[in-house]
Amino acid sequence: MMAQFIPQSPFVAKLGIVADVLDGDEVRLRMPWDPTNVTLGDMVHGGAIAALADVTVMAAAWAGVESAPSLRGVTVSMSMQFLAPARATDLIGVGRVLRQGRSLVSCDVEVVTPSGDIVAKAIATYKVG
Repeated sequence: MMAQFIPQSPFVAKLGIVADVLDGDEVRLRMPWDPTNVTLGDMVHGGAIAALADVTVMAAAWAGVESAPSLRGVTVSMSMQFLAPARATDLIGVGRVLRQGRSLVSCDVEVVTPSGDIVAKAIATYKVG
């Protein structure tokens, strides 16, 4: 389902986010370096990093769902910690489900550089259905 949704979302497309891995215990989404997503100079804006984390939460929450009548869902809460600046680099959102309830899914996301340096960490709750 996420493989179909991600390319169709206008905001996700605007950020250039693509899915690298959407199955198994871990999802990986990549946001390519884009100089229009900076704060100053070559530092990626925190809002773009948070958006990547949020989309990764959604993808992780839906990864275990085999089929659904619709993709109705929403991030209920998300706490972000920015740990290091991201400078002129692609970013990768790595998402995992921590706990799957009936409708609430708790997720963990790390935003890293392609070389594995951690930029941010998020804990979020997503409501499916």
